[in-house]
Amino acid sequence: MRHQTELLAPAGSLESLRAAVNAGADAVYIGGSRFGARAYAENPDEKGLCEGIRFAHLHGCDLYLTINTLLKDRELESLETYLKPYYESGLDGVIVQDLGVFSYLKECFPDLPLHASTQMTVLGADGAAFLKEQGAARVVTARELSLEEIRKIHETVDVEIESFIHGALCYCYSGQCLFSSMLGGRSGNRGRCAQPCRLPYQWKDGKRVLNSPKESYLLSPKDMCTIEILPEILEAGVCSLKIEGRMKRPEYTAGVVRIYRKYLDWYLEHGKEGYRVDKQDYGELQALYNRGGFSRGYYQIHNGRELMSLSRSGHFEAKGSSAVREKQEYEALLERLHKEYLEKDRKEKIQGIFRISEEFPMELVVKYKDTEVCVVGGTAQKAQKRPLTEEDLRKQIGKTGDTPFEFESLDIFLEGELFCPVGELNRIRREALEKLEEAYAEKSRRKKEEQLHNPEYPLQSGNQSGKIKKEAVPCILRVQLENPEVLPEALFFPEVKSIYLTSEKIDFTKIGEYVQACHEAGKECVLVLPYVFRLEAKEFFSAHMELLKNAGLDAVMVKNVDELGFIRACGWDIPITADHSLYSWNREACGFWKKQNIIRDTLPLELNGRELAERGCGQSEMIVYGYLPLMTTAGCLHKTVEKCDRRSVRRTLTDRYQKEFPVANYCRFCYNVIYNCEPLSLLYSSEEVERLSPESLRLCFTTENREEMRRILADYIQVYCRGGFAGKPEGGYTKGHLKRGVQ
Repeated sequence: MRHQTELLAPAGSLESLRAAVNAGADAVYIGGSRFGARAYAENPDEKGLCEGIRFAHLHGCDLYLTINTLLKDRELESLETYLKPYYESGLDGVIVQDLGVFSYLKECFPDLPLHASTQMTVLGADGAAFLKEQGAARVVTARELSLEEIRKIHETVDVEIESFIHGALCYCYSGQCLFSSMLGGRSGNRGRCAQPCRLPYQWKDGKRVLNSPKESYLLSPKDMCTIEILPEILEAGVCSLKIEGRMKRPEYTAGVVRIYRKYLDWYLEHGKEGYRVDKQDYGELQALYNRGGFSRGYYQIHNGRELMSLSRSGHFEAKGSSAVREKQEYEALLERLHKEYLEKDRKEKIQGIFRISEEFPMELVVKYKDTEVCVVGGTAQKAQKRPLTEEDLRKQIGKTGDTPFEFESLDIFLEGELFCPVGELNRIRREALEKLEEAYAEKSRRKKEEQLHNPEYPLQSGNQSGKIKKEAVPCILRVQLENPEVLPEALFFPEVKSIYLTSEKIDFTKIGEYVQACHEAGKECVLVLPYVFRLEAKEFFSAHMELLKNAGLDAVMVKNVDELGFIRACGWDIPITADHSLYSWNREACGFWKKQNIIRDTLPLELNGRELAERGCGQSEMIVYGYLPLMTTAGCLHKTVEKCDRRSVRRTLTDRYQKEFPVANYCRFCYNVIYNCEPLSLLYSSEEVERLSPESLRLCFTTENREEMRRILADYIQVYCRGGFAGKPEGGYTKGHLKRGVQ
């Protein structure tokens, strides 16, 4: 990082890159032709992106490449070749979501800075410390974090912190959203989100609709604008101020960067005292894009109605004369920004010295920052008529045309009454400026040694040799329970090997009793940590740590890197398994988790059968039943529509097709989970599952009562443990991505 404090701008195209640089960005993040989380942006090809790196560097700007999607094994094989030209062009860093990709790049490009994407859902100091230990140069925090939480990361971990300061907010914790994927096959983890959060919904208690028809955009947050609290964000420890907007037009990028540049520079020069934002500048940010006004994001509040754009999901949705006037002002603003930042590029100041003499060859020395070149020409002749003047030479040599430079100073040393053809003067100037540009760009270039990456942990694929006979097969069943009251039903079946108890609702003072009951029934007892592990969760588990250490638990299941870091930091020596939210899409990721002493991971929910077979399933658990979480959110629908009464309730979110999605508000750790409208059921896919040969199968029970749970468990035991057949299904179900997968 070449700037102590960095203004980081989005670029969805090379034109946006130019706009960002010209408006004053310190760094730009952009996607290439593959592996970026904005697959529908105008991402440049290889030649264009290499030119973009050169352009950014000439103007003192860093460029970071987004490889912030989850990769399949076949894709991972081509990653080194894909990245090599950008690395050699001087790429300043890579933003990464997939820890398999992270591990791969660390081996292939050991000196390339890696930034942990916001898609990694880093929620606190434990997660940041874990990622720094793995080699992350920077952590991009989850957008839901407060200033206090960011400050604690800064005070605890010596790592660069990058945080979003402006633009659109996802309703779900980034990286934890399967809504678009499960409903339409367009995965947010692959940069193809269809944005179901921007659609209208009803909030229901049974059949009763609780929200007003005028407030139907229940999952659509307002855009964030933090220009007024910029000093507080910087003083919390954020060093890279990130603007969202790779899908927005270049004029948007230029306009937002221009205003944040103005106020960041003011703060860096004058400090917090007297910091004020002009109403006109704030209004210009609103004119560029907003959804029913701005919020300051989650920096100062945990959640609430004020964050939400309940009545509109986009820009310019109002009607009447005011909307017409607003649109006209918007178009005039875009035209002005285009003219100022896109019709011409910023010029960089250079210094020059030109010497001309009858005795010695002409010489032009030009210098930009720490780069200097010298070009020598022929010897001047004695003038026969009108000799050259210093003004003539300054006018000719001082021309910089469409180069990225302009002379800040140009010293002319003219000895005698001389003549030199204009063409020769032009040649010297052109050659000097070309060589200066090339020499400066050359300083960023690297040379990549040829190497072929060999996976350290090749995994064996499942059995794909043909049909499976319908007979008893070895089977390990594990059962996950949200409601501990149904524990006796799970203990009844000898075929169940393990009981997973989720942390959101169990009585922690009784955890020893739960463990004892499991052990007496000959079963393991595993504690599942929460989906979200922020300060309140860390304090809760710290307060109960001695109880947990003495409870006799057989293992814990973690859902994010913060929980993994926390367990290590508090010295809890216990076997650890990983849930599906700790992604392991490829064998490199599987190897990474194995290095962290994870005894068992969970198969990804978005890979199809063929991709799972290529990845290998023999050391992984497969979820074969349950209502899958589509969104995990800091926002609370119960609070937004009704009120916050710290009471866990079950409601449904109903879409325009009348599909009803169960929603749970988990008040202990203050987050919501939106579940799929139909349960995943692989009861009728046993042959495909058995071909994959996962280490074990998991059934997840959330809202099911005792009778439903007993029936479902009995069916799975009949099919998977006894080689029998299941009866007809009761109600709708989905096979998830076992057949279709995602692009």
